[in-house]
Amino acid sequence: MINFNEEQMIKNGDIIYSQRESIEKIADTLTKDGFDLLFFTSSGGSMAMMLPFELWINRNSSIPSGSMISADLTAMGCNRITDKTAAFLTSKSGDTPDTLEAARYLKQKGVRLVSVTGVPNSPLEKLSDFCITYGNGRPQELVFYLLIGRLLYNRGAFPDYPRFADEMKHLASALVAVRKQADPFCLEYAEKYCREPYHIWVGSGDLWPVAYSYSMCTLEESLWLKTKSVSSPEFFHGTLELLEEDVCITLLMTQGPTRFLDEKVKLFASQHTKKFTCFDAENYALPGISSSFRSLLSPVIIAAVLQRVSKNMEAITGHSLDIRRYYRKGGY
Repeated sequence: MINFNEEQMIKNGDIIYSQRESIEKIADTLTKDGFDLLFFTSSGGSMAMMLPFELWINRNSSIPSGSMISADLTAMGCNRITDKTAAFLTSKSGDTPDTLEAARYLKQKGVRLVSVTGVPNSPLEKLSDFCITYGNGRPQELVFYLLIGRLLYNRGAFPDYPRFADEMKHLASALVAVRKQADPFCLEYAEKYCREPYHIWVGSGDLWPVAYSYSMCTLEESLWLKTKSVSSPEFFHGTLELLEEDVCITLLMTQGPTRFLDEKVKLFASQHTKKFTCFDAENYALPGISSSFRSLLSPVIIAAVLQRVSKNMEAITGHSLDIRRYYRKGGY
């Protein structure tokens, strides 16, 4: 497997899981102090990474929650935010300008800030009341599985949390297994479609943010491939008209409650293009994790699969995933 460091991936997971107690203490403190809103704000792929957790809150509880892209928040404000609000922000670098501006805006309103960063002692950490540092790469989502899971547990909305959290110890190694299982198919996909002139990516529910983020942050930003992302329900309100037999469309299928919406896209798209691909979270084994929790884990399963697509495309095209023309180059 190209560009695959199993030892490092498992180490990343261990670094995050070793902070379980401190992550749970943050959730317990927020619960004890009380909150009127759980609010998510960040930028780009970091924002997309958090959105499945807002969906989890809405699906499993009556806890008020909300989300806004950081630049929108500082431009428009949000009248739901009070000094009893708890906000979650994440940035790999910890210095994303829009996210920092949102953090300052929220602090002025007395909001408690919980930040999740890839590096310690970042500007975002310094603005925050609490900070978890996840280190070098995935599965950074593990922080939020523990943090939001514990908050839901504290409010009586996720009684299985203790068992779930115990099993999350195996998440990194389980996702290594997913990558190994997926790689042959991902290599084939990369070879077929790495030079397509136009891609359509589709997902629903907790995988819509993954489809959106992968399209924007990897295919567009990193590989410079022209890509449109659309949610499964919205696919039938416009995008379906773009399908022809040579149009490349890729569907991400969730194990969550919106799966039937993905099934509709699969049935239609497979009849109207010869370049249809489906990555289905249901197809990948998760050693050490109970089947009862799989409906929560589609985002990390598919993220692991798509990482193998990216690594293979990088090798085939010779286009480094680290090259940028404009992003963080100034001028905007």
